[in-house]
Amino acid sequence: MKHYLFSCLLIFTLASSLAIPAFAQKMPREDVIDVPAIGEGLCVSNVFQTNMVLQRDQPIHVWGWADPDEQVMVEFAGSEASTKAGKDRAWKVTLPAVSANTKPQQMVLKGESESLVLDNILIGDVWVLGGQSNMEFELAKVENGPLEIISANFPEIRILTVPYGQGPELNMGFPRLYQWSDWSGRHFRKGDWDVCRPEIARELSAIGYVFARRVHKASNVPIGVIDASRGGTTVETWTPLPVLRAMSSEPTKAKLASFDEAAAAWNPQTDLEKRIASHRQWVERQVKEGNPIPVDKKQEPGDLQPGPIGNHNFPGHCYAGMIAPLSGLSVKGAIFHQGYNNAFEGSVGVEMYRDIFPEMIRAWRVAFNNPEMPFGILSLCTDGYPQTRDDYCEKMFNAGIEIRAAQYQTFLDFHNAGDRNVGFVSTYDLRRRWYHPQLKIPAGERIARWALATQYGFDSQVQWKPPMLVSMEKGDGTLLLKLDTDVSDPQDGVIEGFAIAGEDRKFHPANVAYAEKGKDNRGRIQYDYKQLILTSPMVPTPTQFRYAWGRNPLANLQATGNKDLPFATQRSDDWMMEEVPLGVLGEEVSLPLSGGDRNKIIQALRRQDTARRLKEAEKVIQTN
Repeated sequence: MKHYLFSCLLIFTLASSLAIPAFAQKMPREDVIDVPAIGEGLCVSNVFQTNMVLQRDQPIHVWGWADPDEQVMVEFAGSEASTKAGKDRAWKVTLPAVSANTKPQQMVLKGESESLVLDNILIGDVWVLGGQSNMEFELAKVENGPLEIISANFPEIRILTVPYGQGPELNMGFPRLYQWSDWSGRHFRKGDWDVCRPEIARELSAIGYVFARRVHKASNVPIGVIDASRGGTTVETWTPLPVLRAMSSEPTKAKLASFDEAAAAWNPQTDLEKRIASHRQWVERQVKEGNPIPVDKKQEPGDLQPGPIGNHNFPGHCYAGMIAPLSGLSVKGAIFHQGYNNAFEGSVGVEMYRDIFPEMIRAWRVAFNNPEMPFGILSLCTDGYPQTRDDYCEKMFNAGIEIRAAQYQTFLDFHNAGDRNVGFVSTYDLRRRWYHPQLKIPAGERIARWALATQYGFDSQVQWKPPMLVSMEKGDGTLLLKLDTDVSDPQDGVIEGFAIAGEDRKFHPANVAYAEKGKDNRGRIQYDYKQLILTSPMVPTPTQFRYAWGRNPLANLQATGNKDLPFATQRSDDWMMEEVPLGVLGEEVSLPLSGGDRNKIIQALRRQDTARRLKEAEKVIQTN
């Protein structure tokens, strides 16, 4: 029985035990494949390897390829299953579910003339990591990452990072390779299951690593994490194209039509001719100016570019390239952190996000054969300088805030429909100015709390659910918010983060007080810490509120106690951001906004801030 390349040859395993080797770092700027997605003869999908974790308590689906009509048998954990490869070489078998097991086991795959052996397989829980760069962000780059790295010796945590892949066709597998990163200027080893140790953990998603560490140590079962995230991606690229095409959402249909038209109009030969002409003009200019022409710039372009269809954000592409190869695998659940690249299209993009995101979650559940698969949402993180009371209104104008609110609303919609397997945690208070805030360890801790409380039986020991709004009542110059739990500023200071507006849609930061519920037997006022009264001298008749409405918001409300549960970004209104405040652009608002119209809104919001500061200054002067 031979140990085939797909079962991790000893020499490759030894090489893999090191960090990215010197030869990999000196490779040219291209992907270098060690094992192809689909090999010749008998082979198994690269999602099945030595060192992997298989999902406990669910049927074990295993698939691969062989010669047409070849009989294939798979043996694992005392069971076996056989099938015959189809004309397309594909085969798939299903083995019965088994319980968690920390003892390394062996899977044997037998064809008619060769065999494969996968060693050191554990049985536990497998979690998929999805999203864009803030999920992908490596442990080595985050605050306190080095401390995590040196202690990352967890032989029962196993790690797989899926190489970048994209559509339009559904990928049946992924290669094992060294993948070039323009962002980092180096190669990253991807597509291999590895035992968690410092040199491996350093390149894993920081959020994913912390999540895995917490869940593993609390549950005492092996944990496998499959990182299928990719920077700079949109929600529509992570959603199957047929799902998108079946949607009635007008923004989604418009997005699809735009991509379809661009792809249909693309002429690779015309594009090549334009690039050649441009190159020749550049060479002529360099020669005329007496500038040397670098060796790597002398040759004219000769490649045909794919055009729009080569865009990794073409709708459905990342699903086809990175989730489809995993489709059919039994997993425990997924956690997802994304939204930045959907924040560039104003209200149209936000509406599309609200429409697509729940469909994306359902599609992932279909892919992993579990309509109730646990799915944890981490809200869009911060970006830019912090919001202050001086620029409060101006910094409310940002589509990223509305993406964050849409993520929370998606959770609420599932939750209110009785789905208790969708979770949500805020990250807006883990703030840094950079759009890759490096406070990833607390984010991983928060989403781990959700998983431990809802999936591992620790609901009585840890809490995860954010304080939730029960109702809003309009009063005489006030809004009364009733919540489901006691809330406060964790530093026992003034509660910040609420803004209120009237029918003119002019939001201003609200003063917040607890509602009174009576007096004790000594005549002292007793307060209801579940009820908040919002007022503002700038808003005599408030009708709506918003909370944490800044990309890097001035907001501090949490569940009372040492719980680290922020009140989520949310609002009571459904006003389009381009129509707040009301009337700035007249009755007809054209989308997307022109630069001039955007500036008009910004100036109007700045005038609101100025008017409020002047009124506050007058009050101070009068008081003194």
